[in-house]
Amino acid sequence: MIRLAAVGDIHLGTDSPGTFAPCLAGIGDLADVLLLAGDLTQHGSLAEAEVVAGELAGAEVPVIAVLGNHDHHGDQADEVVSVLSEAGVRTLEGSGTVIRVGSTCLGVAGAKGFGGGFAGASGSDFGEPLMKAFVRHTREASAGLRTALDELDCDVRVALTHYSPVPDTLAGEHPEIFPFLGTYHLAEAVDGGRADLALHGHAHAGTEKGRTAGGVPVRNVARPVIGRAFAVYEVGGEQGVP
Repeated sequence: MIRLAAVGDIHLGTDSPGTFAPCLAGIGDLADVLLLAGDLTQHGSLAEAEVVAGELAGAEVPVIAVLGNHDHHGDQADEVVSVLSEAGVRTLEGSGTVIRVGSTCLGVAGAKGFGGGFAGASGSDFGEPLMKAFVRHTREASAGLRTALDELDCDVRVALTHYSPVPDTLAGEHPEIFPFLGTYHLAEAVDGGRADLALHGHAHAGTEKGRTAGGVPVRNVARPVIGRAFAVYEVGGEQGVP
């Protein structure tokens, strides 16, 4: 059994030093790893990334993250990743990582993902170049997640994204903005890549629990949704994900 602490959308700014690190005190007693589902900063600035790094540097467990749309806002995503790396945070984008927890290997595949919509109400790669680029980016991000899942050599697979793979966990948001909150292409990657659990953020007014068409549990861990510093999920057991 592996215990995953997970949260997204912590949105730390330059006025946030000392606000998140205390929430992680004792996390090692509750979880084996901390997964961050994007939007770690407010505007994707290096100053904010330094704050995030400072808050995570003392974490008692490995920290694995993906970036969110806010983290890309300053057009410095690579620099943000570098700052986080110096604090020991592994940031994934179309890539994966494996860690051993006791006798079990946990594999995490991550990608920011993108919007696009869901069955019956999704964008298509047709028309204006901007629309084609939008849908193409969605498909490429989802393909990267699928490849990362396929390449994991592990006992338990977790898909970590910022955007949602299913509409279930968007319930509570205005339906009109669902296409900007996620895409079914991510769900296809999660199912095809044989994930045991999918985690995402982004939808602050959404719902915690959902499931892909293939039966993979999906959890929206946006901090406003879970209502606490992080949620803990157990994977790899016979009872399934709570």
